[in-house]
Amino acid sequence: MGARSLQAQQTAVEVAGQNLANVNNPAYARQRVQIQTSTTVQTTLGQQGTGVQVTAIQQVRNALLDNQVTGEMSVGGYWNSQQSGLQSAQVGLGEYIDSTSGTATSTDGATSGIADDLSGLFSAFQGVATSPESLTQRQLLMSNAQTLASRLNQTSANLADVKTTLNQSLDGNVKDANQLLSDIAGLNKSIADAEAPGGSQANDLRDLRQSKLESLSNLINFTSSTGDNGAVNITVDGNQLVSDSSVTDTLQSYDAGGGQMLIRTATGGTPLNLTGGQMKGTIDARDGALATLQSGLDTLASQLITQVNAVHGAGYGMNGTTGAKFFNGSDASDISVNSALVSDPSLVQAAGAPGASGDNSVALALAQLADAPQAGLGNQTFSESYDQTVAGLGYALNNANTQVTDSGKVQDMLSQQRDSVSGVSIDEEMTNLIGFQKAYAASAKLITTIDTMLDTVLNMKV
Repeated sequence: MGARSLQAQQTAVEVAGQNLANVNNPAYARQRVQIQTSTTVQTTLGQQGTGVQVTAIQQVRNALLDNQVTGEMSVGGYWNSQQSGLQSAQVGLGEYIDSTSGTATSTDGATSGIADDLSGLFSAFQGVATSPESLTQRQLLMSNAQTLASRLNQTSANLADVKTTLNQSLDGNVKDANQLLSDIAGLNKSIADAEAPGGSQANDLRDLRQSKLESLSNLINFTSSTGDNGAVNITVDGNQLVSDSSVTDTLQSYDAGGGQMLIRTATGGTPLNLTGGQMKGTIDARDGALATLQSGLDTLASQLITQVNAVHGAGYGMNGTTGAKFFNGSDASDISVNSALVSDPSLVQAAGAPGASGDNSVALALAQLADAPQAGLGNQTFSESYDQTVAGLGYALNNANTQVTDSGKVQDMLSQQRDSVSGVSIDEEMTNLIGFQKAYAASAKLITTIDTMLDTVLNMKV
């Protein structure tokens, strides 16, 4: 009995030490020694106990809480990824956006960059209308027009870079997810081998697998099931990726057209309808607010090119020239000012008739475009259309910020609940350690007492 007790208390001390060693390991679930009385023996007085024995080292986990934490990791991954993508779009726009009102200010704190440049263009048209024979006003017009075109070009290029970066992040996520699938399948095998009939529960391996599952959930939402051998099988959108110790399929990014990178199974080639995780958040940010912002800028630039050229082309320059375009290009990526006008501002067609250098009718019509609703912009003015485009990004970013905060609070709450069940308490472990130590000392005392009794018997004299 004494020997069994010493062994049992020693095991309990070792488990307490393991818990204390992992007190700062977030993936670790505390362990408990299951102790029960050893097999009794039949005596003339009845059944008599033979001491104690350790039957198992049990991992303290709540499967429901683990599943809730894993699920919330997918939600948090989605919104964090979307927030990051939208923040990158805001940086690409080159302006700070008030996410509650949707208004934008340039990075130096002044008024909105593109909106201010639009206003500067039409103000310059008004300046030419006021002094149609002034080369200074015409040069100012060229300068303002080039500033606007350059700003649109740069913003378009920035947003294209953001899209490329988001696509690259998808590739990185796919690589990480495939590695996690391989790791989980490998852990399934290790756990099954360790827990084969006659083996004990592989607590540390299960901790590591749970950590891998949560990391995978952060990347992509999946469903899981546990087999009789303890293996976790993983399915994404009805496609099984892990079965027991085998990776039956992996993930792959592919171009669905126009640079729209999506996710499918590598072997089966089945496009996946993702519902959560970083990959889904990245795709939604790219194809949602970012795509809308890029499309809005392109439409704005296209309509600006069309409407300004239509009015300007009907006018006449100071030397009687006509029919020249004011802008070249088709959208925000390639809009530019007619180089001939930049070289010779007198060619700006501000007059409504040839030889009438003091005529300002066309310049005035160009200035009035600022307040004219445009059918191609949903009957909004150029400034109103741009403000609406920016507001869309601002509201999307505000929603993402709110969701990130809410998801973080839910994750914290679930983590606290799980820690109350599975977390290691230093005070509790130290208390247990003292109890096990005293029990060990008492068991040793039992052995020395029996030894003394035997010695007394052996030394008895007849």
